[in-house]
Amino acid sequence: MKLRLVAAPAVLALACSLAACDSGGDAPSASGSPEPAALTVWFMKDSFSDDIVSTFESDFEAAHPGTTLDIQIQEWDGIGQRVTSALASKDAPDVIEVGNTQVAEYAASGGVVDLSDKVDDLGGSDWIPGLAEPGKIDGKQYGIPWYAANRVVIYNKDLFSVAGITAPPTTRAAWIDDTTKLNAGGNQGIYLPGQNWYTLAGFVWDEGGDLAAQDGGTWKGTLDTPEALAGMAFYKQLQALGQGPKDSDEANPPQADVFATGKVAQIISSPGGAVAITKANPKLEGKLGFFPIPGKEAGTPGAVFTGGSDLVIPEASQHQELAYEVVKALAGEDFQTAMAPVMSYVPNKTSYASVLAGNEGASAMAVGAANGHATPNSPNWAAVEAKNVIKEYQTKALTGSDAAGDAAAASQQITEILNTDS
Repeated sequence: MKLRLVAAPAVLALACSLAACDSGGDAPSASGSPEPAALTVWFMKDSFSDDIVSTFESDFEAAHPGTTLDIQIQEWDGIGQRVTSALASKDAPDVIEVGNTQVAEYAASGGVVDLSDKVDDLGGSDWIPGLAEPGKIDGKQYGIPWYAANRVVIYNKDLFSVAGITAPPTTRAAWIDDTTKLNAGGNQGIYLPGQNWYTLAGFVWDEGGDLAAQDGGTWKGTLDTPEALAGMAFYKQLQALGQGPKDSDEANPPQADVFATGKVAQIISSPGGAVAITKANPKLEGKLGFFPIPGKEAGTPGAVFTGGSDLVIPEASQHQELAYEVVKALAGEDFQTAMAPVMSYVPNKTSYASVLAGNEGASAMAVGAANGHATPNSPNWAAVEAKNVIKEYQTKALTGSDAAGDAAAASQQITEILNTDS
């Protein structure tokens, strides 16, 4: 499918603070628009099809005569160091795609342009929260939401029908009741491994808790708050309705393979997990359904971790005004509503969700994205994940008898990691 993308119109110069930075900026033309230039843009591998990338490139160049885009595709492996090095250089790309939870780390380096004064121009009040929140550090918007994905429930329609369930549940209570019914005839009502910590985070957020909180300049792990403990209690209740291992995550074994046996009624996954399921068992083709993770009340989907990407402009860009033109075009309605149905991504604004109406999995994902969240906005959060702090806590909470004590110990670990000087 060819995309015809209309680039955003030329915009006024960025704020004086940007124009005064060491890297300089575009010289204005007689019309007040920036002079044409050669721009370098970094996209991550597999973010978009070649067709989408090449069409955006040609359309943008046509709308900005004399300007050229060099869109370079980057591998995820080692990207953190490459971006950090680029931000510290005098020859940085002009626009960089970054993971939404990486913005805090890069902003801490001081090498990313503050785009707070562009939020209104970009319609930021409509951004989905799981992309907007991690792009905002200490009240300043460094990352511009681009596209997102999150988890939904994938279910076996045949097993639901046999259990007499005619519609997916829309509340936690109904979800528990339905999953209990699905635990019959040797089937598993749900396969939920013990260390699926992104799913746990959603339940914690539903209860009004968080994984960590910041007070002034100090971070504190908060898995031991009453709200977070309530989220863990619900996770334990749901996990017990299946036979998922308590000491591993959804990759060990691959949960798509477990579901593909045809004896599992539900898993929590991105909609793309359906591809792996039907590849493992083609007989399930056409028998899979999708629904948003249920919330505590009907009409409000369960909270989900929002994965995805933001766009940043390095301070070292020599063409910050034109770089903003690129960001505005990529974050704008034409690109967003054209790419989302093709790539099955959640677009960056809640008002664009209707473009996914013909895609059951992506539509369920977009509903959940309205209650999306991100991990704590600390440049040290990656170290919490690397040390498996939450995963190890989950296993202890599911197998031990002192959930509160285990949560307190995990919270202390998180506190120490987040307050370690980089």
